[in-house]
Amino acid sequence: MSKVAIVTGGTRGIGLSITRALRDEGYEVAATYHGNDEAALKCADETGAKTYKFDVCDYDACVQGVQQIEADMGPAAILVNNAGITKDGTLHKMSPDSWHDVIETNLTSCFNMSRAVINSMRGQQFGRIINISSINGQKGQFGQTNYSAAKAGIIGFTKALALESAAKGITVNAICPGYIETDMTKQMRPEVLDMIVKQIPVSRMGKPEEIAGLVVFLSSDKAAFMTGATFTANGGQYMV
Repeated sequence: MSKVAIVTGGTRGIGLSITRALRDEGYEVAATYHGNDEAALKCADETGAKTYKFDVCDYDACVQGVQQIEADMGPAAILVNNAGITKDGTLHKMSPDSWHDVIETNLTSCFNMSRAVINSMRGQQFGRIINISSINGQKGQFGQTNYSAAKAGIIGFTKALALESAAKGITVNAICPGYIETDMTKQMRPEVLDMIVKQIPVSRMGKPEEIAGLVVFLSSDKAAFMTGATFTANGGQYMV
């Protein structure tokens, strides 16, 4: 069975932790990225993963990128759709570009990458697709109509693709992280972070490694009976 995993946005933040955790489990990991060459070099040095630069918003680029990955490493058994951005703003002030950029990067990328690997996985009669959604795709968030819509869309995408793929040995699941300690959250104002932590019953933010551990489990044979599921990892901040 193939031990190749693709992690989009896999060179920074939660994605880097996922890349590292899958490598530690013995997977050959292709970490994709779009813009930060320095972070990609650091990721490759630290984890031993191979990095591939292309735009997950571009369908043709995804097809070509996956073809290159599979030529270099073999067919993918695992796909983690992690790439994402935010461009926050209330709807009455939001530009069309801010809407489309977030929808394309967070949601359309899941189609682009899943479409690029699905036939190979069906041929192998095995696959694991893990989509990183968000707590804000479940409950909504002020100033994030674009982000919340994209992350909610990922949950629906996950359920439908799981139904289509189950008979072919492919599981498709979503993870909804809450507030996680990353470079992005570290840039937030301390008073805002304090307010957020007060809303989390476990009284702390999550660690990227905690999301990565769940990805590793869902990638394993132990999770073969789990598909179409949405897993929350938010410290009790939003319970479903």
